[in-house]
Amino acid sequence: MLLGRSANGLYWMARYIERAENMARLADTGLRLALTQSNAASDEWASVLTSAGVRDLFEETNDNFDTATVTNFLLRDTDNPSSVLSSIDTARMNARMVRTALTRETWESVNEAWMALHRMLKHRVDEPDLPAVLDAVKRETALIRGAFQGTMLRNEVFDFAQIGTLIERADNTARILDVKYYVLLPSAAWVGSSLDNSQWQTILRSVSALRSYRWTYDGDFNPSKIADFLILNRRMPRSLAFSYRGICDSLDYLADEYGERQPCHELAHARLTRLKSADIADVFDDGLHEFLSDFIRDNAALGNQIAADFRFY
Repeated sequence: MLLGRSANGLYWMARYIERAENMARLADTGLRLALTQSNAASDEWASVLTSAGVRDLFEETNDNFDTATVTNFLLRDTDNPSSVLSSIDTARMNARMVRTALTRETWESVNEAWMALHRMLKHRVDEPDLPAVLDAVKRETALIRGAFQGTMLRNEVFDFAQIGTLIERADNTARILDVKYYVLLPSAAWVGSSLDNSQWQTILRSVSALRSYRWTYDGDFNPSKIADFLILNRRMPRSLAFSYRGICDSLDYLADEYGERQPCHELAHARLTRLKSADIADVFDDGLHEFLSDFIRDNAALGNQIAADFRFY
């Protein structure tokens, strides 16, 4: 049985690699949405910070919600533990702690990403350069994921890292979706308008799902279908349902490996069952923001339960 400290290192290494990418995706969402409503860009950036869970921290030292200030906070500010630089630093620290459990290719990809991101984010990023920098962050983290997926033995080491990745990914997709309806629409009257549809397409681009959505729905950009795609579609690799199917699979492999099930197994499977049985019309009727807020809370509770069950200390 893997030591709890090692399991903890693998889990958080994977979570922070995913978080670095996800912060870039949230920044990309804010940038794209700000461009569609340039006269209210500060509202869009404030909502991105709220959805990222770092608005209070941001407001401790900043009161200007402009593109340069917010993106600097999301990408470079080491006082923000979820910034890209902070995340890749924490990921590398955890990777070093479990170095002997990783393949050479995985460790080298983590280390090379760390060096590349520190070079890239050494100075503030000018607004015209932001799209290229955000793409580079996503590319560097994708290279780590590719090395990990392509070289790691599918054992408990793989499973703990996979669980970390998918819990973080589910949290991020929910947060990116929450950006959409938190404060972005000027009023309820805009729902279903061309502005509303444009923003939904922006959300799809930010989770690299625009083309796959077009394949699935023949380009019909309907808010209900887009939400269904990112929440309930089990073939979309960044959806909530896909993430929870992967979490449950890895937890089941651990149960087989260790010969026992833990409370976290039941929690994860209960959430997957709810996602399988959910209907997107009911989600909208009950409130998309409320659904996503509940999901984010429950997802965090599952992470805490996993840490307790597998003694992450």
